[in-house]
Amino acid sequence: MDDKPDKMAIIVFSGTVDKLMAVSTLSTGAVAMGMEVNLFVTNWGLIAFRKGDYQQNMKISKDFEEFREPMMAAMQAKKVPSWFDTLTQAKELGELHVFACSQTMELLDIKQTDLEDIIDDTLGVAGFIDKSQDAKFTLFI
Repeated sequence: MDDKPDKMAIIVFSGTVDKLMAVSTLSTGAVAMGMEVNLFVTNWGLIAFRKGDYQQNMKISKDFEEFREPMMAAMQAKKVPSWFDTLTQAKELGELHVFACSQTMELLDIKQTDLEDIIDDTLGVAGFIDKSQDAKFTLFI
C-alpha cells in the first residue's frame, strides 16, 4: 500500500494560455478529489502571475499558435473561465498552494506586491522540493 499523502506538485514553467489552462484543470481536478496541490511558479510562468497579466495574456505555445484564434473564440462563446479564474476557484475548493520562485523574482526584479494575491509565498527550489517531496505526482508544465 502506498503511504504517500494525496498530494500533487506542479512546476509551472510556461506562461502560455494553453499550458496554464492545463495547470488549472489538473489542479482543480486534484483538489476536487481531496488532494493537496503545490504549484511552483517560475520563469515564464511567473510572468503570467503578475497583477493583471492574465487578463491580456493571449499567448499560445508556438507548436499550436495557428489554433489560437479558434481556441479563444470557442472559449469565449462557451463562456469558459480563464485559467486564472479556474485556479482561484480551485483555491476556494480545497488545498491549493501557489509558490513564486524566489530566484526568478530576483532575476526579473519582481516583488511579491507585483504578483496576484493567489500567490501564497515565495520559495526557493529547495523549499519547494521540501514541501513537495512526498507528492504522488510531480508535473512540469
